[in-house]
Amino acid sequence: MSECIFCKIVAGEIPAKKVFEDDDLIVFHDINPVAPVHLLAIPKKHIASLATATADDALVMGKLLQTGSQLAIEQGCADGFRTLINTGRVGRQEVYHLHVHFVGGPDVLPPMLKR
Repeated sequence: MSECIFCKIVAGEIPAKKVFEDDDLIVFHDINPVAPVHLLAIPKKHIASLATATADDALVMGKLLQTGSQLAIEQGCADGFRTLINTGRVGRQEVYHLHVHFVGGPDVLPPMLKR
């Protein structure tokens, strides 16, 4: 885990623009936002990806979604936002520490899939 950028954020070795932190998770602004609001919610415990999460991680997973949702609304996404978890190589996961993206802003998101 010593090379994991998100573990380094958890350890305080790399700064992040945090909007929330408790014993279980951190929520911070993405360093390369794709929308006016782009938050990342990460568990403090290193979980490599959604595919490796276990039943023991269910409570923190729920907390990630609930807390991130509330913070996205507070940051300006009251009319909606996109929640995204990239998983594995094919899912385009770039950092192998589970993280949930909360992305939104006024009318900025394109359709998710072509119709």
